[in-house]
Amino acid sequence: MADWKNEAEARAHIKAMVADYYHEFKEKKEGFKPGDRISYASRVFDEKEMQALADAALDFWLTTGRFSDEFEKRFAEWIGVKHAHLVNSGSSANLIAFMALTAPELGGRQIRPGDEVITVACGFPTTVTPVLNYGAVPVFVDVTVPQYNIDVAKLEGALSGKTKAVMIAHTLGNPFDLKVVKAFCDEHGLWLVEDNCDALGTKYTIDGEERFTGTWGDIGTSSFYPPHHMTMGEGGCVYTDNPLLHRLILSFRDWGRDCICPSGKDNFCGHRFDVQHGELPVGYDHKYVYSHFGYNLKVTDMQAAVGCEQLKKFPGFIERRRHNWDRLHQALEKVQDKIILPEPAENSIPSWFGFLISVRPGSGLERNRITGYLEGHNIQTRLLFSGNLIKHPCFDQIRGTGAYRVAGDLAVTDFIMNNTFWIGVYPGMTDAMIDYMAEVIAEAVR
Repeated sequence: MADWKNEAEARAHIKAMVADYYHEFKEKKEGFKPGDRISYASRVFDEKEMQALADAALDFWLTTGRFSDEFEKRFAEWIGVKHAHLVNSGSSANLIAFMALTAPELGGRQIRPGDEVITVACGFPTTVTPVLNYGAVPVFVDVTVPQYNIDVAKLEGALSGKTKAVMIAHTLGNPFDLKVVKAFCDEHGLWLVEDNCDALGTKYTIDGEERFTGTWGDIGTSSFYPPHHMTMGEGGCVYTDNPLLHRLILSFRDWGRDCICPSGKDNFCGHRFDVQHGELPVGYDHKYVYSHFGYNLKVTDMQAAVGCEQLKKFPGFIERRRHNWDRLHQALEKVQDKIILPEPAENSIPSWFGFLISVRPGSGLERNRITGYLEGHNIQTRLLFSGNLIKHPCFDQIRGTGAYRVAGDLAVTDFIMNNTFWIGVYPGMTDAMIDYMAEVIAEAVR
């Protein structure tokens, strides 16, 4: 038997052993050598995350619990919103953000099947998937280079009497033109959903007021998948200042319940058995009344425990990403006659997710030959997600059906599909790794 006086002492001993394990087996002890594998992204953690994970495991509270509550509170305070709710992925965050806007409680602003949502085809599919699955109509607008975000000059051309929302992502940390997009939404009474999964920590200023991206619109979403700005393994978050949207987000996340009782608490509202709902009998247990067709998309407390420690490190992560991006940009300026280098959006301080590069027209270069050269030198590359989403097999059965439409053309989107790639700037990268990547890219384009 172990000589522990109480549970707290036992936990402290176990956590100390976890720290020893980390330092012995997980801590990186060797520096980078040219030719070593450079991933586009990776987890950055130490013994604190592993200890928090062990602490949550010892609770054996296998669903949302104390660590989830702590993370939601601290995350909301940090990003500057009133309400933040954890979900099990960034894709689920986008699903919940969109579905909240389909609730009948929103009256004339409720999104119904057949209504339109302005978005882009050059991005990640789960920004668009909830719209299509619900039966609303995504309206695709072209983007710009070298910002790789929505071309705001095309917004008015995408507008119709059926438009109810704009739902788009900030591309790899670079924010879209929030000033113009928000003014457009305000003018026409449209919802604005910011897919902030690739831009957590980016700052944007409108009329002298600086805020984090994800907080300018009606709803923001984030992802905590391992390659993202911070991680809890799987995981995501939906956040808002709007009290009605806050309640709707919770309902859709938690099975579509009408009840607002926190997990493990009964009769929080004091009216569990004395109200009539729908066509149910008077007094039907409010905990089992469903106002929406919802889901169970909660995160586990073990994931949230990791997130709590990551959030403490997050400001440092952001600064390192900016440092790496700036260093890479400066090193590649000598070959920008061959490649187009990315540019930050006006009025922004990006929290970069990656470094986008496009082959310059007329350069005689091919994107795939460059990425093949980099991969051959152990530098991992990625394309800008779907390139042009409507050209993927998932659209084969809905082309020509009216399930979506394109406003204008997608010429720049197609250019990106054929000529653009990106590499990482995650905070685990050293200056030596950044310099090596720049050297190999220069070799590839020459």
